[in-house]
Amino acid sequence: MKKYFNIAIFTVIGLTITSCSDFLNTSSPSIVDRDFVFSNPVTAQAALVGAYEDWRDAAQNDFFGDGLFYGSEVTGSDIERHPEAFSNQPGRHYPECLYQNGTYAGNYALLSYMKDPGHYANIYEAIGKANFIIGSIEATSTFESMISSGEPSTMGQLYGEAVTIRACCYRELIKYFGDVPFQTVVGAKSTGLSSRDSIYDAIIKQLITVEPIMFRVSAEKNKFSRTAVQALIGRLCLEAGGYQVRRSDLGASFYVDGNGKVLTFEKLGTPNNNAEYGRRSDWKDLYAIAKTYLKLCIDNSGAAVFHETDPRSTESNGRQYNNPYQYFFQQMNNKVYADESIYEYAMTQGSSGSNNSRTYSMGRVSSGGSSNAFPCKSYGQARINPAYFYGVFSPNDKRRDVSVAVTGSDGNGGEKLIPFAPGSVANGGGLTLNKWDECRMKTPYINAQRKAGINGPYIRLAEVYLAYAEACALTNDEANAKVYLNKIRERAFPAGQANTDAFITASGGLFKAVIQERGFEFAGEGDRRWTLIRTGLLPEAIRAIKTLTKEMLDGIAANGYYTFANGNTIPAYIWTKMVDAKAEKGFRLTTQCPAGQENDPILYPGWRGQNDNWRAIATSANITPNANFNDAKTNVAIKGLFSYIDPASPEAAALEADGYTKQDWGKTLVTYYDEYYTYLFYDYDYVKAPIYLWPFTGNVLATGGFANGYGFKQEN
Repeated sequence: MKKYFNIAIFTVIGLTITSCSDFLNTSSPSIVDRDFVFSNPVTAQAALVGAYEDWRDAAQNDFFGDGLFYGSEVTGSDIERHPEAFSNQPGRHYPECLYQNGTYAGNYALLSYMKDPGHYANIYEAIGKANFIIGSIEATSTFESMISSGEPSTMGQLYGEAVTIRACCYRELIKYFGDVPFQTVVGAKSTGLSSRDSIYDAIIKQLITVEPIMFRVSAEKNKFSRTAVQALIGRLCLEAGGYQVRRSDLGASFYVDGNGKVLTFEKLGTPNNNAEYGRRSDWKDLYAIAKTYLKLCIDNSGAAVFHETDPRSTESNGRQYNNPYQYFFQQMNNKVYADESIYEYAMTQGSSGSNNSRTYSMGRVSSGGSSNAFPCKSYGQARINPAYFYGVFSPNDKRRDVSVAVTGSDGNGGEKLIPFAPGSVANGGGLTLNKWDECRMKTPYINAQRKAGINGPYIRLAEVYLAYAEACALTNDEANAKVYLNKIRERAFPAGQANTDAFITASGGLFKAVIQERGFEFAGEGDRRWTLIRTGLLPEAIRAIKTLTKEMLDGIAANGYYTFANGNTIPAYIWTKMVDAKAEKGFRLTTQCPAGQENDPILYPGWRGQNDNWRAIATSANITPNANFNDAKTNVAIKGLFSYIDPASPEAAALEADGYTKQDWGKTLVTYYDEYYTYLFYDYDYVKAPIYLWPFTGNVLATGGFANGYGFKQEN
């Protein structure tokens, strides 16, 4: 039996591996009895491993960690931007900037960034395996009774996980490609495009069916659960009912709902490249479903916990925390499932052949080498628009310094100011995402880059709270919307400073306040772009950041500084010096700056510095640091980051006498005016339908039997 069991599992896991030319043809070569595999939870669970692995691989490398997510989501919003010169990365920057108002779509070299069939084919591999598991369980004699029971069960949980994997795959496909083939039956080759709206309706219905027969999330959060399904139903309903760009060249009858009914749309702006920007006229029905399931998730969130206070205490060396928002990321940096997470896809530290985007692509940058560095190289694709950091984030918001860092690591144990000049690692590119940092890991992996082992945070409670607030705000339930908006804000500000009512007024109403708050909560994580697209707020947000950026650059050029409405000033120059923070403070890695110490050049801004003892980590890893390793003056002290110091003033002279050096800061932004302003959503006119999708590659078109839209080319 053991031999037969192993053959069965091997066959099931490999069922849908196909060549690039027929990746949508998932006929089963299985020679084993499906009833054997799917009548036993142990064998069924083993079969599910392959589907999870394909989903995890596609999520990490194609759709949520790197890949298309890396190319446009973490670089293309009013918050996030790219690090390198625009001309250096056209394969990323043109999709990021909406293809220069759509005019560049036809010139875009399809394979300049995407692989053929690459991202698209990879996720269909996961769909194929999920389809096999779903179909096999549906064919068992106990399936109907399992569904009709409405109660959680082991097989119900496994079936629900497979359904959820498939739903997540289609969610990502729609987000990046629009309408795609909808394949649910193993062995049936899918050709032609299906209406994304019918796909949304189908997968939402399937998730509603499996939700009651699954178990709630446990402490181990790398499997989908009832809690995750409730959150995902809410997410999908908001997306299905939101604004998207749809093709007009497919005909008026193409876009149908899950029952085949032709849909009508509420449209924004003007057409662009035979595409229109709008939302389904029945969007409120979807928002009502979202409210129901998001509230179910909130009311019984299983092992997921939203911390409103920081459970950490002051350390014996005097280091203080007092920031529950940062606690989530610290748990992730420690390679444990974060309390607030509902689902994370798991990454293994140091795994051979693995590619871990956190911290390499989306973390605090490091100029270290590819191996044996402190920490190793972190490229830093996810950068932050300086006008957003200075002019939109409140100085009192505890999320600001957790989200954005002005310094990175030199890779030899020292901190380094990041110049605004275009570049990568800590040598350039400007403000970096700060939430994931190998300096903060208890056991950082210093042997090689891209192997930190930090999981992918796919669903967490903060999103559920804000999604529920959004659904309430747009369905005339303002009281509940304010309750959950306020929960998020009160966690982020010192007591009594959330000022939610004033924030709602300043934002232009409750709905816009919720979306703005979501930007603060997920700043730099790649959530913002899609949120602005689906809410119809993209044109408004682009105009606002472009205007604010121009005012900032013009002000620096004219006066040597610019002061924003929130009181922050960005100067042309700042002053820095290297200091021994361990000797002065008792630690090198800083945390939340204690109240009243905002003038301390080491502690403010917070959440930076270096690992307290890189040398001990090197010793435990049996690695000898090189001659440039820094064991003393490891931290950057900064003066004038948020205020203007006249370079000719006695204050500047005193700083320089004290060992500080004047550094170009805002001056560099003016030098690279085009990079920070002109190419920021290059030529977008705020009216035409935004072309935010990616083209299908030549192999996909040939095998799928359909054509590109949105102005994209039909060949490589």
